[in-house]
Amino acid sequence: MAVEHHLNSTSAAPLWAHFQNISSIPHPSGYEEALIRHISDFAERLQLNHVRDTAGNLIVYKPASEGFEGKPAIILQSHLDMVPEKSEDSGHDFLKDPIALRLDAEWLTATNTTLGADNGVGVAAIMAILEDNTLCHAPIEALFTVTEETTMAGAQGIDASLLSGKTLLNLDTEEDGSLYIGCAGGVNVEVRQRCSMVSAPKEHHWFDLKMSGLKGGHSGCDIHHQRANAIQTMARLLKALKPCGLSLASFHGGVLDNAIPRDSKALVGVRLDQVENAYAIIDQLSQTIRQELAHIDPDFHLACSTAEAPATVFRDSDLAMWLNALHSCHHGIKRYSDQFNGVVETSNNLGVLTMDNGRISIDCFTRSLVDSATQELADNITGLFQLTGAEVKQTGLFPGWQPHADSNVLSLATAQYRKLFHKEPEIKIIHAALECGILSAAMPGTDMISFGPQIENAHTPWERVHIASVDRFWSLLKATIESIP
Repeated sequence: MAVEHHLNSTSAAPLWAHFQNISSIPHPSGYEEALIRHISDFAERLQLNHVRDTAGNLIVYKPASEGFEGKPAIILQSHLDMVPEKSEDSGHDFLKDPIALRLDAEWLTATNTTLGADNGVGVAAIMAILEDNTLCHAPIEALFTVTEETTMAGAQGIDASLLSGKTLLNLDTEEDGSLYIGCAGGVNVEVRQRCSMVSAPKEHHWFDLKMSGLKGGHSGCDIHHQRANAIQTMARLLKALKPCGLSLASFHGGVLDNAIPRDSKALVGVRLDQVENAYAIIDQLSQTIRQELAHIDPDFHLACSTAEAPATVFRDSDLAMWLNALHSCHHGIKRYSDQFNGVVETSNNLGVLTMDNGRISIDCFTRSLVDSATQELADNITGLFQLTGAEVKQTGLFPGWQPHADSNVLSLATAQYRKLFHKEPEIKIIHAALECGILSAAMPGTDMISFGPQIENAHTPWERVHIASVDRFWSLLKATIESIP
């Protein structure tokens, strides 16, 4: 009740009412149907026409205010899905349980899970606009897309014939006071291999290694922080244990290809005559890593505990090859932009690893502001893992959103921001992948910008949104809509 009371006392109370409803409906990527039904029912109560396209996107149509009939429509766009990340000790079921909202001073966050402010605040804002009869506006086309956080299949499959608007406001960026006019494109690199396992050696001591405490984060918004990758850090440790007669039964790390891995774990064995040496290596290397990460990942933790012997392990030759490939795979920034100062141009996130029962699965997400550079880095990573004999596929390639500084809607939003807050907004390019690149290709000539409130630690259990920034976002959204001729 304290959360509800506080949010209802803000100027963005209409938005927050919808956000609280959204938070009670499970909606991770691929499971947006319950939320779509909720919005469809909402549209019917308001007597607004709505339609689904073949990709599963929902479009709701709101007629123009009196006197604005015949004006070009405005498209408001957000994605319906959220990233389902939780802390290791959380029992949350993202397919059944509501998000447990809580206040943390000036912030709204969740209890041990992602909050879903990315992009639930945008969805809630659009719903609040649809029911607001005080605004003077042109026709509104509310576009709610699906599976943005995984494949972007909703945007990729958009039926542009269902939309007539030539001005689009994307509500999916996460920095208060910024207007975005461009973003990176990207591609998924999927590595798959089957290996023959061998019986676990008898004269070995077995233990579980567990790496935790890393910050992780959004592989677009946070990649420039150069936080540690739990998969590569564990691979580094395992390589150091090779002289001890290392055997590996399993190795897991990461959850999503667009989230920097925070945790990893491995079930390993060493020769009995090397146990003391192995523990010394683990202790020394963990101290070294802790020193290296003291400023960027100060909560790094490595735990080691005795384990039962497994039945099978990876062959020594396969293990050496895969540890080298994982350790060598490019992760993080590849290049900064020459055109936009301080903006990451190209990066890769080594996001998910499974090595278990002879099955090896790796998922990377490669991004760039330059489409050819996206392809080049993805090809580099593909070539590396093909050397292991694995099957490597590139899927879901989508273009970047090329910036246009002379955008008309950018000028209008800038003027409204200046009028509301008596200062200039920052005009930016984002390394994260917005749907604007795909939508601009599908709807040539559409004028677009993206903006949102202050959201931090997206794609992690520490995701939070600054409550006062949502008030500013709500005010700017309404003012911009009313300013579009």
